[in-house]
Amino acid sequence: MSLPQTHTLANEPLGSTVHRTVLPSGLRVVTEAIPSMRSATLGAWAGVGSRDEPAVESGASHFLEHLLFKGTEKRSAEEISRVIEAVGGESNAYTARDHTCYYERVLAEDLPLAVDVLGDAVCGSRIAADDVEVERGVILEEIAASADDPAEQVFEHFNRALFGDGGLGRDIAGTAESVRALTAEQVRAFYDRHYVDSNLVVSVAGGIDHDETLKLVREAFAPMRPGPEVPPRRPSGPGYDVAAVDPEPLVVARDDTEQAHLVVGCRTMSRRDPRMYALGVLDNILGGGMSSRLFRIIREERGLAYTVRSGSAYFGETGLFSVYAGCSPDKSRRVRDLILAEIERAATDGVGDEELRRGKKMYQVGVLMAAEDSGARMEWLGRDELLYGELQTLERDLARNEAVTSDDVRAVAADILSQPMTTAAVGPFDREEFA
Repeated sequence: MSLPQTHTLANEPLGSTVHRTVLPSGLRVVTEAIPSMRSATLGAWAGVGSRDEPAVESGASHFLEHLLFKGTEKRSAEEISRVIEAVGGESNAYTARDHTCYYERVLAEDLPLAVDVLGDAVCGSRIAADDVEVERGVILEEIAASADDPAEQVFEHFNRALFGDGGLGRDIAGTAESVRALTAEQVRAFYDRHYVDSNLVVSVAGGIDHDETLKLVREAFAPMRPGPEVPPRRPSGPGYDVAAVDPEPLVVARDDTEQAHLVVGCRTMSRRDPRMYALGVLDNILGGGMSSRLFRIIREERGLAYTVRSGSAYFGETGLFSVYAGCSPDKSRRVRDLILAEIERAATDGVGDEELRRGKKMYQVGVLMAAEDSGARMEWLGRDELLYGELQTLERDLARNEAVTSDDVRAVAADILSQPMTTAAVGPFDREEFA
C-alpha cells in the first residue's frame, strides 16, 4: 500500500509553514499554517477551464461551477449555503480559462464543517437534469448581462482577436447557443473526464494544522475517482493551437454607448518564462496606479479618459498584455494613438531608475498585503501547485521581482511590446469610422 508523500517548507515573512502532500489516489493537498490568523480558507482546484472545451461543449466548465453547489445525496442546494452561512462563512466559485476553483472561507474553528461541505459538493454533486435546466436559465441571464456591458464585451472581442476561435479566444461562459445546446449527459460526461483526483488540488491556508486538515480532506474527498496517473489536460487539442492563429490588428463592435471602450495589447510569454517579472514591473510603470505613465498622460495632462489601466495574464504557452481605456467616442482614436505611442516609447527608450523602483515596490507591497489574507494565501498555494507544479515561497518570489533591472525591462519591452498591437473597440462607430 502506497503512503502519502509530504514536503515541507518555511515561509519566513509570514512565520508560516507550507506542507504539500500527494495522496496515493493522486490528490494533491497543500496547506499553509499561519498561527496569527483566526480564519481559514479552503479551495478545491480542478485543472480544467474553458480552453479545454471542444466547441460543442463551450461553457461546460462554467456550467459545472454552477451545478456543483446545486445539491448532493447528503445536502440540498439550500442546505449547502445555509450550513456555511450559519457559521458566518462564505462559499463561492469561479471559472477561468485553464482552471476552476471552488472555495469556502470560515473561522479556523469551523474548518471541519467547510471541508465536509465542499468535499461533498465537489465529489458528490447530483448534476441532475432538472438542476441543469434551472441553471441553464441562470447562465443565459449571466451571458445576457455581460452582453449589455460594453466594458466586458471589449475584452471578449480583444481575446478573440488575439487568440482566434479556440478555447483561449472564446467567452468563458460559452455562448447563448452553446449553453442552450448542452445536455445534462454532456455536462456529466465532461465532469467524469476532468474531475478526478489526479487533476485536482485542495489548498488550505490560515489558522490550521496540516495533519488535522489532511485527515479531514482525505475523508471528505474520498468519493472522488482516482483517474489516470497523468492529468487528462494536455498541451494540445482545443484552445492550444495558439501559434497557428495570426492576431487581428483591429476589431470594432458597434454599440450605441455614451462612452467608447478600448483595449490595446498583444501576446506575451508563458507563465513559466522568467521575463514575466520584468513585464510585471513594466506593467506597473505603464498603467498601474495614478502615477503611471498612461494615467498621467491620458487623464491628468489631457483629460481624455476617466479610466486607463494596464494588465497582464499568463497561460501555459502564451500570455497577454493589455491597456484598457474608457473615453468619449470622439476622443477614442486619439487615446488609442497615445497608448500606442507610450508602448513604443517604452520599447525604444526603456524606463528610468525612479520608475523602476516604483514598479518593483508596487509589486512587493501588493504581494505582502495580500499575504495577510487567508483567501489570498489559499489562492497562491492552489495556483502554484496546479498551474506551475511547484510551491514558491514569498522570499523567492519577491527576490525575483527585486532582481529586475532597467536593462531587463528595456529588453522585455523591445522583445514583446515592439510587435504589432491588436486593438479592440466598442462604441457608436463602425470599423471604417474608427480606423
